[in-house]
Amino acid sequence: MPEALIIALAVVFVTAAILSLVANQLGFSPIPFYIIAGLIAGRFVTEAEILLLAQWGIAFLVFAFAIRVDFGDIESVLRDAEVAALTQLAVVAPVALAIGYLFGTTFGFEEPVRNAVYFSAAVVLSSSLVGSVLLGEEIRENLVHGRLAASIHLVDDVVAIVALLILSVEVVTADAVAAQIGYAVLLVAAGLVIYRHGFPLLVRLADGDSELVLVGSISILIAFIAAAEYVGLSIVVGAFAAGIAIRSDGTQALEVQNGISSITDFFVAIFFVTVGALVAIPSLEVLVMALTLTVLVLALNPLVHVLSFVYEGYDARTAFLAGSSLNQVSEFALIIAIQALLMGTIAPPLFDAIILAAAATMLLTFVTRKIEDTVYETVVARLFRRRRTRKVDERSQVDDLTDHVIVVGYGRIGRQVVERLEERDRPYVVIENDPILWEELDAECQNYVLGDALSAYPWQKAQAEDAALICSTIDHRPVSTAILESDLPADVLLRAASANEATALLEAGATHVAVPDALVGEQLVETVEKLFADELAAEQLQENHLDYLERLERYGFATRDARL
Repeated sequence: MPEALIIALAVVFVTAAILSLVANQLGFSPIPFYIIAGLIAGRFVTEAEILLLAQWGIAFLVFAFAIRVDFGDIESVLRDAEVAALTQLAVVAPVALAIGYLFGTTFGFEEPVRNAVYFSAAVVLSSSLVGSVLLGEEIRENLVHGRLAASIHLVDDVVAIVALLILSVEVVTADAVAAQIGYAVLLVAAGLVIYRHGFPLLVRLADGDSELVLVGSISILIAFIAAAEYVGLSIVVGAFAAGIAIRSDGTQALEVQNGISSITDFFVAIFFVTVGALVAIPSLEVLVMALTLTVLVLALNPLVHVLSFVYEGYDARTAFLAGSSLNQVSEFALIIAIQALLMGTIAPPLFDAIILAAAATMLLTFVTRKIEDTVYETVVARLFRRRRTRKVDERSQVDDLTDHVIVVGYGRIGRQVVERLEERDRPYVVIENDPILWEELDAECQNYVLGDALSAYPWQKAQAEDAALICSTIDHRPVSTAILESDLPADVLLRAASANEATALLEAGATHVAVPDALVGEQLVETVEKLFADELAAEQLQENHLDYLERLERYGFATRDARL
């Protein structure tokens, strides 16, 4: 490794480490502080070194993102996401192209049309990296707006890769573009073949050694990046194809993802620090272009997405939360700009403007995240006074009920609660937000509402004012808080991840709060005591536990243990 690059890395990580400690003490996300660290470190390293770090950082993050792509999880909302993404492209892209061309002719760029395309790419593409950080909990909890945003990111990334293939050609001709796309298709096809046959073979040969599987996965990444460079493609394309090659299902794949996640944190820091480090002292023309970019990304993109989701039938809150997480300049737009700078096809002022807008939108995204509820209540809710409820109405079945139980969540615990309620012939309504479970709800539940528990209409649909009991089976704190703040007359049973959180919810008005980790600990202690007191034989304990696991299997534990 060149000495200059080692020094650059040292400067980057010493600065990032100091500011991440500050972020930790203040209780903030470290990402804005990484960008600020880059602003400081950029004064001590050269642009060439920063560009090299940025390319490798983005390539690895794209690889990690591709590994986690699960088409099954987002299939149910992908069509709506496609509509929203294509609507945004159809509406925003022409506007951005026109503004970019105007800047090109006004500021005397050599290739105003090509630079207008670079400007447009920076406007229309959203960051899957920042979005996944912002929506990590929502995606894990399978909340609808998180799933919609993740689907948009997937569509944007596919569009970005196609744009990268076209724009990485110095002289755009049909033959050159066809060759780029052809090589990319071959790489992706090779990734699919390895996904289907090669990765399972690697797992078998590793014979249960997760470290060997992880090393093999990194080797696949290196091989694909080398192949991409050999045929003249961006290393990002090779990284994306390599991510597709790694299976995202199975125990071994989970271990690989855990191993990749620990490395990903390193490259996340590199990426955000390099974004800050690439920011230069702007001229007036750079400021004008960066400000225009920032306004289009922060205002126009979310507006189009929200209108599209509302038109599709989603309620205004879900549409707003999904759209508000799509307002950053994409890492793909940065790699397109970096590639163009290396080829000399982008005007330097436009490159500086894209970098400045990327840093600004990423920083502002984390700031606006703190006030999105206020923005929704004061602005969005007033604009959409007429509720859009078609999605909820189409996917719900509720009879006239009174003194019923509302069960929030139809995962493992929710299924057990529903079964017990049916055994006792108690009326109930399940509120579930995961569209994948729609068919199961329809087949297994007497009454159900498929909607976001953080929105008002699903509760109205579930006739919450007449309910005797609300039982939330998920430990998502915003949902628990929303239930308590609704001041419904029913008793409220909640779930929490910790004793401190349970205490806070009880003080806020909950009737009872379950803490699963504490219950598991008590169960283990009780079992140990019974074994030592000879109250329970080991053989009987094993038999009882096997019966218990068989019951869990019936409730979907084996396939959906993440959806509690």
